[in-house]
Amino acid sequence: MAGGWSRDGAVQDQIDASIAEELDRLRARPRPVGESLTHCADCDEPIPEARRTALPGVKLCVDCAQDRDRSFKPRPGINRRGSKDSQLK
Repeated sequence: MAGGWSRDGAVQDQIDASIAEELDRLRARPRPVGESLTHCADCDEPIPEARRTALPGVKLCVDCAQDRDRSFKPRPGINRRGSKDSQLK
């Protein structure tokens, strides 16, 4: 069911476009390349051989990588509809 001037399925099209954009953004992220370090770039602890084999180009140990992941702040989504109610927080 469409609302207002939009056609049927317009909301699903917006959702699909948002998902496609986010996937494109994630695929464009730089990946580690080159030789893996034997010791962590942050704390200088040894990086296990299994991790270096599984992730070519790895620079951080597991603990430092987890700390960095925890400090990540996701960016807000895109308001495609632009409705006044969706902008209120």
